[in-house]
Amino acid sequence: MAKYYVTTPIYYPNDVPHIGHAYTTIAADVLNRWNKLQGKETFFLTGTDEHGKKIAEAAEKSKLTPKEFADKLIPEFKKAWQLLNIDYDRFIRTTDKDHEKIVQEILQRVHDKGDIYKGEYEGLYCTACEAYYTEKDSIDNCCPIHKRPLEKLKEESYFFRLSKYQPFLLDLYRNNPQFISPDKRRKEIINRVKEGLHDLSISRTSFNWGIPLPFDKKHFSYVWFDALLNYYSATKEKGREKFWPADIHLVGKDILWFHAVYWPAILKSAGIKMPKKIFAHGWWTVNGEKMSKTAGNAIKIKELADIAGTDSARYFLLRETSFGDDGDFSKEMLIERHNNELANKLGNLVSRVSALAEKYGLEKAKAIDSKKVIKKTKDYIEDLKFDRAIYEIFAFIDKTNEFIQKEKPWETHDSKVIYQASNAIKDSAILLYPFIPETSEKIAGIFNFKISLDSLNKPLKTTKIKKAPILFEKIK
Repeated sequence: MAKYYVTTPIYYPNDVPHIGHAYTTIAADVLNRWNKLQGKETFFLTGTDEHGKKIAEAAEKSKLTPKEFADKLIPEFKKAWQLLNIDYDRFIRTTDKDHEKIVQEILQRVHDKGDIYKGEYEGLYCTACEAYYTEKDSIDNCCPIHKRPLEKLKEESYFFRLSKYQPFLLDLYRNNPQFISPDKRRKEIINRVKEGLHDLSISRTSFNWGIPLPFDKKHFSYVWFDALLNYYSATKEKGREKFWPADIHLVGKDILWFHAVYWPAILKSAGIKMPKKIFAHGWWTVNGEKMSKTAGNAIKIKELADIAGTDSARYFLLRETSFGDDGDFSKEMLIERHNNELANKLGNLVSRVSALAEKYGLEKAKAIDSKKVIKKTKDYIEDLKFDRAIYEIFAFIDKTNEFIQKEKPWETHDSKVIYQASNAIKDSAILLYPFIPETSEKIAGIFNFKISLDSLNKPLKTTKIKKAPILFEKIK
């Protein structure tokens, strides 16, 4: 059986999850559901990154130990994913014992190869990013992402020979153009790597919230060396070994450098196969403004789902903007798409056709041709063009609505026409299932079909149908 393995980044549990976390996780869920629908055996990994200075400092402010602080926030993430109907297979934590064991094994392996050496590090550090910056990369000694002053750090450290892997990385990008997507991000990474790479400081002695190095217990692993390995350590669990290498890592554009440069270099050093693809999506602003704690405008998950329901939230985030680009969130736009597309187009179609089917029944007839929309949807989802996939499905829904208007089965009582429209609804619902699973399952229940590839490729059975309840209540 074909396999498919998709990951989200593991999120910092330094606050409750918001729309940015939701975006990546919903996209991963769509890919997972789509591949499962294709008959593949899938593995979907998400989780939390709990080590490092950022968590230690947040915990100290809350007067808790770092582990207590993380333990308190993990249920918030799990609750959020339940609310958004996220069907993950494992929620990994970097404090999980099986993960810590693998990190130590890989550190030892890389050290034994001669790719880790001891030295002294002095540089500018951003705790929020858990990253070092050169003076050239910083803006007036401030973090280019968080715009806050960088801290000057000097301490004994172990280094990973990242510079040694510059030729390997450039070859990897050249020989596998799909390894980093979208293309504009790939070009940015290639240009930066061409400028040269510095060896990477991978240990700390200034704090002890992390995984101790197996070859020097006074040193604790740099959070990124630890965190990136979660994607691999999750597949060392019994029965999941077959899923490595990952088919795709979904990440925000701000953490692409760590995934596209540090990660393949670490894997190469450790003698582990490369993941197939890393895709960096854009950021969300809210009403044109950057989300931040200071502005207090971060949209929390419950707030997002409460506007128009879970499926409308999932639909909006992947319909509103191209997945590789930045997007702007507004409650008004979400409501507009909910009312005009989900309620007016899909909801009304299901309501009208199910009412006609209840009244006049179904009689088998030649189906409205859906081969093109099935092919286009498949191509677009697999190319991560989620907005285009949804556009094509809704063009097919428009076509079905036009067909009903033209044939007027409420006047002719033609049960063949009603069957044709019902069969088109089946195809639309199955294609929409990865995006709006709850609604698609309701439609499947109304028209008596299963959400499966088999159902997509076969005509709808003629059974008794009852008028559907309202799928999407309009919001004023």
